[in-house]
Amino acid sequence: MNISIFGLGYVGCVSLGCLANNGHRVIGVDINDFKVDLINSGQPTIVEKDIDRIIKEQFDAGRISATTDAKQAVFDSEISIVCVGTPSSPQGHLNLSYIFKTAEQIGEALREKDSFHTVVIRSTVLPGTNRKFGEIIGQFSNKERGKDFTVVSNPEFLREGTAVKDYNNPSVTVLGGDNPAVVEKVASLYRHLDAPIEITDIEVAEIIKYVNNGFHALKISFANEIGNISKALNIDSHKVMDLFCKDTHLNISPAYFKPGFAYGGSCLPKDLKGLVTLGHDQYVATPVLSGVHESNENQKRIAYELIERTGKRNICFIGLSFKEGTDDLRYSPSVDLAEKLIGKGYKITIFDENVHLSKLVGANKSFIDEHLPHLSELIVGQVEQAILQAEVVLINHRNFDGGKYKEILKEKTAVVDLVRIPALEDLPNYVGLCW
Repeated sequence: MNISIFGLGYVGCVSLGCLANNGHRVIGVDINDFKVDLINSGQPTIVEKDIDRIIKEQFDAGRISATTDAKQAVFDSEISIVCVGTPSSPQGHLNLSYIFKTAEQIGEALREKDSFHTVVIRSTVLPGTNRKFGEIIGQFSNKERGKDFTVVSNPEFLREGTAVKDYNNPSVTVLGGDNPAVVEKVASLYRHLDAPIEITDIEVAEIIKYVNNGFHALKISFANEIGNISKALNIDSHKVMDLFCKDTHLNISPAYFKPGFAYGGSCLPKDLKGLVTLGHDQYVATPVLSGVHESNENQKRIAYELIERTGKRNICFIGLSFKEGTDDLRYSPSVDLAEKLIGKGYKITIFDENVHLSKLVGANKSFIDEHLPHLSELIVGQVEQAILQAEVVLINHRNFDGGKYKEILKEKTAVVDLVRIPALEDLPNYVGLCW
């Protein structure tokens, strides 16, 4: 294909070389004459392993060139890949002026171009940028998105120092667009790579880079706090984290990565508190670990506010234990929520197939006696009975067969789902916790 790349910085230079290396004819576009001259002399604009060799070879093969003339680059290509910078302001907002200036340039060029044109945004941008980018192109070209051009989001995951390797060996290629045929055309640029291509919603593609890097930053900070606690105790922190990484069922895995309600139970709250206290006793600050509890409490507040906004006072709980398949009520976030609602004057009805008062013993019984001493008056034996008695149904357990009760659920003021039951999402009164 004939491809133009806007922005000859890190991502643009690597993309230029790698696409040309895959047989495409690629034109780099930049407002900086020095960068353009470097490419046009067979030299890269960055220092990066292997890119100098690739740029030189592809320049000699006649597959790469560069220009400051955006219009000519658009005319000479069928796909334009946007790799311009999106620096942060001191307040953390993105400066998208370079992105939108590029949209203006492409739009002005398309005003005089007859053939369909595809724009691919590789730059790291916030959700909504793709839509606005397309609006600007339409404004400056007097052409219609979907008919004359389209915009595809294709976030990059390149690390400095290993960018060429990362380009050729991605974990996944992400594409978000509203024109399936064009998205498939863009996907063809990556089909030769040994990695899955995930085609998704535009906004999902736009936010995923932020999610990835936010988690990477969290991992580093988490490991550092464990290291600080370990050092204070004269424990080898690298041995600790090496062992931590051996668990690929829960620790390094997709486990727990589903947005939903707060955690609870007898282990997580207790052990997190113990770890934070251990650090405190050693005079070690643990802001990340200490913030986990507050984040968990915030999730409980969000659930309460969803119920409060319904304006109704008669609430049915489907599930009370801290997770389905157990009768363990200790530190269950559902117990906390029920306790708060009762304190605010709400009427609560509870159905939990695993919670039987006669079988609650020990610490489990002591906990519920302290927090919900009148539980026997709140529990009902049949789920349908619980639903019929309520105005708002609150779902706390994933094993609830919601589809079976849709007819009576749709008559309720609201169905508040804390765990995400897909069968209920088409109900007109459905409210998801964080989805």
